[in-house]
Amino acid sequence: MEWYIKVMKENYANFNGRARRNEYWMFVLIQTIIMCILWFLDSMLGTGFSIDSGYGQPVSLGYGYLYMIGALVHFIPALAVLIRRLHDVGKSGHFYSTAILLTFVFFIGAIWLLVVLVSEGENKENRFGPDPKST
Repeated sequence: MEWYIKVMKENYANFNGRARRNEYWMFVLIQTIIMCILWFLDSMLGTGFSIDSGYGQPVSLGYGYLYMIGALVHFIPALAVLIRRLHDVGKSGHFYSTAILLTFVFFIGAIWLLVVLVSEGENKENRFGPDPKST
């Protein structure tokens, strides 16, 4: 939980520096749990969005106002911690846009990005800053 709070408070929109694997994956885990809780609350409270199916019955989309607020709150810090994680392995933030483009074309970009995100960061200072493990 401390990693999640660190990202949300201290590094909300910080795209500079480096983020260790632990910081990134703990943020993703807590964010996923929070988003699942918000999705569940939307379902239980009846605040979920629905669309007309064309047959007179609305079809629920499964998420609603609470989920959308959570997604908006997490968008900038999630992108920032992802970019800092890429910096830790020596990649720039543009690597993410390349991976997204390859996902649309070949689906290989998502696998490529996952491999980079789980790999260990550089054990030395790189152009994005000092090794976060040594500090």
